[in-house]
Amino acid sequence: MYQKATLDNGLRIVTANMPHTRSVSICIFIGAGSRYEIEAQAGTSHFIEHMLFKGTQKRATAREISETIEGVGGILNGGTDKELTLYWCKVAQPHFSLALDVLADMLLHSKFDPQDIDKERQIIIEEINMSRDSPSQRVNMLIDELLWPNHPLGRDVAGSKESVAAITKNVILDYLASQYLPANAVVTVAGDIQHQEAITAVSQTLGSWTNQRTRSGYLAYKEQPAQQLCTETRDIEQAHLCLALPGLPLLHPKRFTIDLLNAILGAGMSSRLFIEIRDKLGLAYSIHSYVEHFLDSGSVTIYAGVEPKNLSTAIKAILEQLSRLKESVPESELSKAKELSKGRLLLRMEDSRSVAGWMGGQEILTNRVLSVDEVMSIIDTITAEELSQLAQELLIGSQLRLAVVGPATKYEHLEELLKL
Repeated sequence: MYQKATLDNGLRIVTANMPHTRSVSICIFIGAGSRYEIEAQAGTSHFIEHMLFKGTQKRATAREISETIEGVGGILNGGTDKELTLYWCKVAQPHFSLALDVLADMLLHSKFDPQDIDKERQIIIEEINMSRDSPSQRVNMLIDELLWPNHPLGRDVAGSKESVAAITKNVILDYLASQYLPANAVVTVAGDIQHQEAITAVSQTLGSWTNQRTRSGYLAYKEQPAQQLCTETRDIEQAHLCLALPGLPLLHPKRFTIDLLNAILGAGMSSRLFIEIRDKLGLAYSIHSYVEHFLDSGSVTIYAGVEPKNLSTAIKAILEQLSRLKESVPESELSKAKELSKGRLLLRMEDSRSVAGWMGGQEILTNRVLSVDEVMSIIDTITAEELSQLAQELLIGSQLRLAVVGPATKYEHLEELLKL
């Protein structure tokens, strides 16, 4: 399904031909995110992502860039995470060359005008303010701090208001020179386009991109003692909680086993958490769980928003569901979780943007792309015994972390509940 080529400058190109679509999606992945930043640079990856949309020599303003793509009905966007940064564009097939030209222009010829930097700095600070004002987002920041204390993985991707205020043009350009390298990038193209056509086009636009410096590395994460509870008082109606445990890294052989455990626990309206906490007990409107995989670490996190007086009851009920995962999963539930996981994956693959993202995310982080069929085969072979064994290994009371954002109340007793 996928074809790969590497240009002389080290830039990897991965394509997927989707002749049934009328679109083409292009993703450019950079293998750098917030974990590659030292404390003084916190937020630089995210700042650069913003600045690439502000203007180039060829398209002087943000408006010119956006109008070029939106003028043909396309979508242009970007995103920064802890281990990668992404720029992407989706257009109707006849506009593929235009979309690639815009992305390459942004990547290689952005102006980084000092006035634009100062203006964008304020915009990013407002973005940080908005995230902190959202209790559901804030509690996710706090749980990261508990999971990865005193480490870049535990920081907000956007940085802090103080660190963003200190980022200068020189800091941006220095970081750009050490991370934005063709050997540290992947271009993926998915849609109604042939592999060789994509290779030729990318070679013409990005073949002259050079590796100016050796790529800077990241600080490895090592397990360390951490506090279990973090609370923040807000004058709001609900108590927002995140209950989490350390998980598995991206290349761990049991990575898909923990993903399947998560599907049983808290993915969808037929998951254990949704049925028990929402449907049966009526304790929450929103409750779900999610798994994160990083290069050398990972996590399992449960989020819920509850009535403050029901906080202890909800935590106990959630912990009960976690404990139940250590028991053997009934065959019918295992089969349902497998079909859910496979079905959701197949539905994603109908969209060219999702296919391009699927390929690029794997290639930039793992240097290979598993096909959908390979992943489904892995899921099919997972047994109930493997699920319960992994649950027993990972679900340990001393490893529990709890973050709460909610109205003023006594939270100290919550730490006593953190047992499995």
